[in-house]
Parts: sequence; structure tokens; C-alpha cells
Amino acid sequence: MLGLPKGQVFLMPWTEEWEKQFLMEKERILDRLNEKVLIHHIGSTSIKNLSAKPIIDIAIEIEHYEDGVKFISPLEQLGYTFIEDVLPERYYFNKGEPRTHQIHMFQKGNNYLKEHLAFRDYLRTNAKARIEYEELKVKLSQLNSNDKFKYTENKTDFVRSILDKINL
Repeated sequence: MLGLPKGQVFLMPWTEEWEKQFLMEKERILDRLNEKVLIHHIGSTSIKNLSAKPIIDIAIEIEHYEDGVKFISPLEQLGYTFIEDVLPERYYFNKGEPRTHQIHMFQKGNNYLKEHLAFRDYLRTNAKARIEYEELKVKLSQLNSNDKFKYTENKTDFVRSILDKINL
């Protein structure tokens, strides 16, 4: 299953389907943008055996931040909605209702991008941390099933503790 209705927070067990969905969407994006960009699968759906909200998070890495403007229209043609000033230092897009995909477009070397990738990679290789994170996410999703902002905010200390361990 893919898709999270607006205003809801719930988790699904990890499935290989999420990786397949990412790879299909990556190809669609690369075909549409017709430029050299790096595309990463980020977020919990990118971490094997980690329950997640059923939304595919995608990071697009571009050479210069200003170039992101020229990608808005091509991504809108793929069904994405550009939302200005939602998150810092990125172009943000989402797709679907219920929401199935999110794109975070960063300039190459952006610290937020580095953190996303480092956190993902750490959890991919550290089962203990992945299990602790999943337990926290399950608890928070139950406590904040209608408040995605509080759910996300309450994960911050854990995420920061991991990033501190890897010196980011």
C-alpha cells in the first residue's frame, strides 16, 4: 500500500514494493527532467525492515540551488505540486491525495541532504538503532495519529543523537 491521507499518521511494515516504487519514479523523473541530477531514496521507506508512513521520499540533488526553478514545471507535469517555503533550503513537492510521494530538491552538498543520507545509511547498517527508531515511531504514531508535525518534532532528539554519533 502506498499513500497517506492528509492529516493522518500511521505506519506500515516495510515492503520491497517501496523500493520498486522509488525506482519507477526515479526513472520517470530522470526522463522528464532530462538533465544530470542525482536522485536518492531517503526517509524510512528507504530502510529495509523499518516500518514507515507509506510515502516515498525522494531527494533530488542539483548543482545550483537557483536551477531548481526550471524543474518545477516538469515535475508538475508528473503530477507533483510545488509548495513554497515549507522546509528550509529546498524545493519541496508532493504528489497525490492520499499523498504517495514527496520530493526534496537540494543543492549539491547541502547540509540537510547530507543529514538525510547519513541518517539513512546509519540505520541501514545498525540494526539496534533501526529497532530503537522503529519503537519510537510506533509509539509516536499512536500518540499523534492526527498530528504529523508533533509526530515529526518528537523524533528530532533521536535523529539528532544519531547524527551526533556520526559527527554531522
